[in-house]
Amino acid sequence: MKALNSPQTAKHASWEYAEQHHAEDHILEAARRRGEDLGVTPVSEGVAATLTVLAAAMGARGLVEVGTGVGVSGLSLLRGAAPDAVLTSIDPDADHLQAARTTFKESGVPSARTRLITGRAEEVLTRLTSGGYCLVHLDADSPELDEFVEQGVRLLRPGGLLAVNDALDHDRLPRPAVREESTRRRRAVERSVRDDERLVTTMLGTGTGLLVAVKR
Repeated sequence: MKALNSPQTAKHASWEYAEQHHAEDHILEAARRRGEDLGVTPVSEGVAATLTVLAAAMGARGLVEVGTGVGVSGLSLLRGAAPDAVLTSIDPDADHLQAARTTFKESGVPSARTRLITGRAEEVLTRLTSGGYCLVHLDADSPELDEFVEQGVRLLRPGGLLAVNDALDHDRLPRPAVREESTRRRRAVERSVRDDERLVTTMLGTGTGLLVAVKR
């Protein structure tokens, strides 16, 4: 058993404190309850707050998201983005998109600021304009994650930002002995993003890992 004052315990306490730094309002809390009903796990509170800050820092206007869920991450992006920003969000589940519409409506987001697409991301992304977007957020546990990343980089303008949620695969990625498919997939994505000369990258420990890259 680790001592209560051990570095590991203190580090976890600091992580937990940081995750709760920004208290969520009743709209996001209601969205998370809808997620529980649908079996959807939205991004963590810390990731949601980070997405808002990243979008605000960029003054983002064109936003793309893979994995709409119940709208927690999409609303977080829009809250930080420019007032005229438009979010294109892709999810294969129509029930998820309907829950997200409820979230956006409750927050007063005009319908013209969201374009919610029911479909397979690997098909939809290829139809979006190269270099036409400020920020791409990927929140999908998919065998095509590496393809989503490549398409995301294509969609970004210079200075645009890519964010990949759950990049540490629920803290399994740092453990060399773990060989689960999802972990191997994320290791490959981390390497490809880190080694891509088009990108400047970092790995944030918030949530279950947020891989962030800026296109040169």
